[in-house]
Amino acid sequence: MSQPVQPAPPSHPDRAWFTEARFGLFVHFGLYSAAARHEWVLSNERQTAEQYARYAEVFDPDLFDARAIARAAKDAGMRYVVLTTKHHDGFALWDSAVSDYSVARTRGRDLVAELAEAVRAEGLRLGLYHSLIDWHHPDFTVDYLHPRRDDPDAHALNEGRDMARYRAYLHAQVRELLTGYGAVDYVFFDYTYAHDRDGWRGKYPEDWDAEGLLALVRELQPQAVVNDRLGIPGDLVTPEQYQPDQPMRDDDGALLTWEACQTLNGSWGYDRDNTRFKDPDLLVRMLVDTVSKGGNLLLNIGPDGRGAIPARDAGTLAALGAWTRLHGRSIHGAGPAEPALAEGLAPGLPPGVVLTRRADRLYLHLFAWPFAHVHLRGLADRVRYAQLLHDGSELRATRSDPDQKAWNTTPGGQPPGTLTLHLPTARPDVAVPVVELFLR
Repeated sequence: MSQPVQPAPPSHPDRAWFTEARFGLFVHFGLYSAAARHEWVLSNERQTAEQYARYAEVFDPDLFDARAIARAAKDAGMRYVVLTTKHHDGFALWDSAVSDYSVARTRGRDLVAELAEAVRAEGLRLGLYHSLIDWHHPDFTVDYLHPRRDDPDAHALNEGRDMARYRAYLHAQVRELLTGYGAVDYVFFDYTYAHDRDGWRGKYPEDWDAEGLLALVRELQPQAVVNDRLGIPGDLVTPEQYQPDQPMRDDDGALLTWEACQTLNGSWGYDRDNTRFKDPDLLVRMLVDTVSKGGNLLLNIGPDGRGAIPARDAGTLAALGAWTRLHGRSIHGAGPAEPALAEGLAPGLPPGVVLTRRADRLYLHLFAWPFAHVHLRGLADRVRYAQLLHDGSELRATRSDPDQKAWNTTPGGQPPGTLTLHLPTARPDVAVPVVELFLR
């Protein structure tokens, strides 16, 4: 049973590391990885607890290598790793004192401990995902997401179920995670569905005692940032499977800390027959797009039923690493260009240019490679040097007479204050070429 805690203080923890990082790895792993048919297989297929229990009997993560996962994340340019400690199916990846339904009891391993150690060894930050939902627990009430929702006696199944007992269990497991694994930098709760549907009541913040859970984190891991899925305000918001079209703001127009949560193929857990993969070039553009709007990208992999990183996922991470190794400083510690600068540039930029800025450097990400020139209005007196970032090669920068007439091989003049960059004809062989401008 959880201990009483004081209400959460109104202040947020320091989020500087989070916005500096910009790029993280999500790892979805559990019994559903053995099913290999989406992490919601228990609910999607309306399986009974007995049917699903067969995965616990055979699940053996003998190829789960926490050090390999942490190294792959670091090599990809990621700065933090978030592991699913327990998904909606209720199966724990650590040695829980309040449950026998765990990999510690079936295989004698604590995967949370293994990954926490490996992540720290690589100098990365540790995040723990924990589902508020638990379709295995006998006191978790049936609702419109529950696997038993279509049973003939579904509503009667809630007789005798007690969400108060489940809350105590939930809080006890969260306390274990926040006290047994050292410093936790990020707590990702998932998720509240505070609306009713199909004759069922959803799950509201009071069902979890969301305020109490947030207070528990603040008490035990005061430095940890917490997401928004308790159903009450947290430290950041987490749009999932879409890219916001602009920086995210609250109802008063203030900028929010946010993180785009994205999969490689639409499934979070290992889904063997799902081949709808995003290619690395698209993922690089998504990363750049996210940072240009002030967000982080949390990109997911789903280890297979034995815990190995699938070959295609490993290849994607390696391709991302090839780009971030050369271009990481346009992402890490970077953010949007200030509005006045971005708006001043917009009329003079070719299509497909996305800006980020870090201190005295402005980065032009060229999603489309223009021929010969990029014209930057209003920057002629602000730029002291220009180069391609991937190889540090100088780009010639000139300004033309605004009254110059176009004739034969002479281009027309540009508006006063325009800086013209002269590009090589051949596009650099990188996913997204980047121009680095040193500002005065």
